[in-house]
Amino acid sequence: MTNHLAAVDACIQANAERYLDELKQLLRIPSISTLPAHRTDAEHAWQFLAARLREIGLENIQRILPEGNAGGLPLLYADWMHAAGAPTVLFYGHYDVQPPDPLNEWVSPPFEPTIRDGNIYARGSADDKGQLYTQVAAVHALMQTLGRLPVNVRFLIEGEEEVGGESVDLYVRQRPDNLRCDCAVVSDTAMFAPGLPSLDVGVRGMVYAEVEMQGAERDLHSGLYGGAAPNPFEALARVITGLKSPGGKILIPGFYDRVKAPSKAEQAAWKRLPFDPEQYRISEVRAPALTGEADYSVLERTWSRPTLDVHGMPGGFTGPGSKTVIPARASAKISMRLVPEQRPEEIKAAFEAEVRKLTPPGYTCSIQVHNLAVPVVVDTGNRFIQAAVASLERVFGAEPVFIRSGGSIPVVALFDQELKVPTIMMGFGLPDDGLHSPNEKFALSSFHGGIRAIADFLLRIAA
Repeated sequence: MTNHLAAVDACIQANAERYLDELKQLLRIPSISTLPAHRTDAEHAWQFLAARLREIGLENIQRILPEGNAGGLPLLYADWMHAAGAPTVLFYGHYDVQPPDPLNEWVSPPFEPTIRDGNIYARGSADDKGQLYTQVAAVHALMQTLGRLPVNVRFLIEGEEEVGGESVDLYVRQRPDNLRCDCAVVSDTAMFAPGLPSLDVGVRGMVYAEVEMQGAERDLHSGLYGGAAPNPFEALARVITGLKSPGGKILIPGFYDRVKAPSKAEQAAWKRLPFDPEQYRISEVRAPALTGEADYSVLERTWSRPTLDVHGMPGGFTGPGSKTVIPARASAKISMRLVPEQRPEEIKAAFEAEVRKLTPPGYTCSIQVHNLAVPVVVDTGNRFIQAAVASLERVFGAEPVFIRSGGSIPVVALFDQELKVPTIMMGFGLPDDGLHSPNEKFALSSFHGGIRAIADFLLRIAA
């Protein structure tokens, strides 16, 4: 194995510029899944990756549109299954990206990848094209060096991660036998700090809902009807303030009943991490103060406590100038992040009941739930996690830490439920990469180090 590692490292170094150039080609494709106008671009990204995997030597390249979502963006499946007796690894990533707005805040164009200060700047550089490409390049380097792969490999790459992941959810549930594996690898997370490799072993679940309030049948003039006509924004404000206290406690009955606290050992490990709440406020949150439950640390609040947040309140008049209208209807987009052992269906039902209870007289309330995701914590004792720890330590020169993510990665819960395998969340981003924001970036050291770490991991589990 040692000889193979040295040879593979040399191959990766020799191909470093090639891998970076191929990543730039992928980043130039504006594969924005949210906007229908970019559907052709999304298809272009699929074609680029399919051609690259075929060139590397992957087989059974498939364009998949699962039953129930024929109009969605296609999944890309590919495999190489000739390592008899060796483990099978399922690689997951996504080729779609968020819109780049606001454009005027980008230093360089979002779809013209630019190298500055050791980073590559472009939309999708860290989320998730750059990280996905560490997997692709690692497989290429192994094939080039060994003439084959040391393990069996499957790729499942989706184009709807940024809009809910309907296709991948349907396909995994409909065809789990097509994805049989011993572990899954997701590279869509971040290291805790520069130079500190990390394995994400927990993600929060989610309930995402939209609440619409309707008052009158039509918009009304506030001068003629103000004081008598119901205002849906006022109703929404009453509901929202009734769901959460000023101190951050969620007031939905039964909301905390199943919350499982992290172990004492995990909490002790978090306290040893190089984390300064004030620096976090200044450099990452960039706000006058941090909010939330004062009895819990910032890491506990963001990793192991459930939340409720409002994301938008569409309705009424939002154009320039003034228009004195009482809108007939308005809505609020609300999400709740969940932690082990909370159950999304139970939280959904409790949320709906409390919203209806808080709705004032004179309004009609409707609730649409857009997304449910189950929280997951991965057992750190499995051999694949231990192999990943060894790979990250060798490549990055520091002992990896176990962390959790405040975000939700629904596919991790999906693999846990349907495939019954551990998911290794081996990500290479950094906390300041600016995911979903202007000037998104990915460190070149993370990109090249990630390729080496993935290749090392495959060799290690084969051995």
